[in-house]
Amino acid sequence: MTMAWESELEDRAREAVEFLQERIANQPKACVTSSFQAEDMVVVHMARAINPCIPVLFLETGYHFAETIEYRDRLSVQWNLNLVVVEPQQTVAQQEAEFGILNQTAPDRCCALRKVGPLFNALAPYEVWVTGLRRQQSKSRANLQVEESFTLSTGQILNKLSPLAEWTTRDVWHFAKEHEIPLLSLYDKGYTSIGCEPCTSLPFDPSDPRSGRWSGRKLECGIHLQAT
Repeated sequence: MTMAWESELEDRAREAVEFLQERIANQPKACVTSSFQAEDMVVVHMARAINPCIPVLFLETGYHFAETIEYRDRLSVQWNLNLVVVEPQQTVAQQEAEFGILNQTAPDRCCALRKVGPLFNALAPYEVWVTGLRRQQSKSRANLQVEESFTLSTGQILNKLSPLAEWTTRDVWHFAKEHEIPLLSLYDKGYTSIGCEPCTSLPFDPSDPRSGRWSGRKLECGIHLQAT
């Protein structure tokens, strides 16, 4: 059974690489977004094998775990990534001075200011957006397509690619192990979905890897929802 599953995973991985090869090899306006979680690192691993200079966009919200930043910096050097750090208009101190602690009082607004708006602005120069999204991550992603159009608030349409849409967590971790991809140390502490530190806790529902995000108040920050 294990050998059959591993063979199937090899086929899925080959298909994912071929899928990306067809869409980004000769596309100068392609990018990858990465939170430096496990699935994102698998996708970055695949994409950089096709285009070593592909921009890797990282949202620097100012609220990340120290471990995330250390890992990001270390892997960026080791993999020679073309890292693009995307920052909000305001620093954390400026935002908190003006609005208070929004991640406690109005998490949707905090995400809009520190994640959604900055990322959508940063995506403007591109035509193809590669992500590490998977259907298994959340019920809000159950209908995720491997390839779909995504409309930014400006009306610009991107071709959004999620080559791991059908992959399981087991698939991701096995691929990472087989390809010697080091993973974020926070997984060793029991975290299963990792975002900003104030809004990330250990999962309270073992069957829902994102149950530790936003204390269960919401499922998505908004960057993967169509802009309106």
